[in-house]
Amino acid sequence: MNNRRDARIAFIGGGNMARALIGGLLRQGSPPQQLRVGEPDAAARTALQREFAVPTSADNAAAIDGAEIVVLAVKPQTVAPVLRSLRPHWPAASPLLLSIVAGVRINDLAQLCPPLPIVRAMPNRPALVGAGVTALFAAPSVPAAQRPLAERVAAAAGRFLWLRAESELDIATALSGSGPAYFFLLAEQLAQAAIALGLEPATATLLATETLHGSGVLAHGSATLAEQRAAVTSRGGTTQAALEFLEAGGFEQLVRGALRAAAARSAELADQAARSLSES
Repeated sequence: MNNRRDARIAFIGGGNMARALIGGLLRQGSPPQQLRVGEPDAAARTALQREFAVPTSADNAAAIDGAEIVVLAVKPQTVAPVLRSLRPHWPAASPLLLSIVAGVRINDLAQLCPPLPIVRAMPNRPALVGAGVTALFAAPSVPAAQRPLAERVAAAAGRFLWLRAESELDIATALSGSGPAYFFLLAEQLAQAAIALGLEPATATLLATETLHGSGVLAHGSATLAEQRAAVTSRGGTTQAALEFLEAGGFEQLVRGALRAAAARSAELADQAARSLSES
C-alpha cells in the first residue's frame, strides 16, 4: 500500500505548515529517518533537527532523493526557481508532488516539472495544533494508488476531503483557509460589545474565547449546525432576540458577500501567479 508508515516523504520548505505536518506524521508513527526536509535557512534546519530529529539539507535535490511523495511547502514567489532547479533531479519512480502552495494551479506546476502526479492541498491554520481541515484535489493523471499518500500527509494535520474540481479550491480557501479569521473577528467583536456593556475586558475576552472553543467542540457532534443553533435558541429568549437583530441587519447577505469576495480574490491571485510563472 502506498500509505504505509515507512514511505519516504520529502518536504521542500520547512516553515510553519511543514512543521505542523511533520509533527503530525511523527505522532502517527512515521519514523523520523523516513522524512527529509530541504530548507535553505540554517537556523530553520537546526530547529527542525532539534525538535523532530528529522534529516535536513540545504540541497533540495538531496532531500527528494528516493522520496515517494514530495510536499511542496514554499512561498508562491519561489515556486518557479525551486522547481526549475529540481527538474533534473526528480527520482526515476515519479513521486507524488503534493503542493500546499496557495494560488498555484496544477497546470502551472506541471509546466515546471517533469511528468509527475500532482495533488493540490489547502490546509488551514488550525493544522498548527492538529485540528485542521485540508481540501485536496488530484489531477486526473494521478493514479488511484497514490491518493492514499496525499491523504496520509493531510491526515497529519486533522481531517481532509477531496474536491470535485480544482476551481473548488478557491471556495475552500475562502471558507476554511480564511475562515478562522472570521470566527476570531466575531469573537473579538462579541468581547468588545460586552466590554461596552460593562464587563471587564479580561472577563469578556475569556467568555468569548471559551465560547468559541466550546462551540467548535459541539460542532463535531452528531447534530447538524442548524440543529445545534436551534438547541441554543429558546422561543422568545435572549438568543432569538440577538439572531433576529443579526438577520434584520443583513447578516446572511454579509456572509455570502464575504465568501464571494474571498473566493474571487483567490482566483485572481491564482491568475496572477500563472502570469508571473509564465513570464519568469
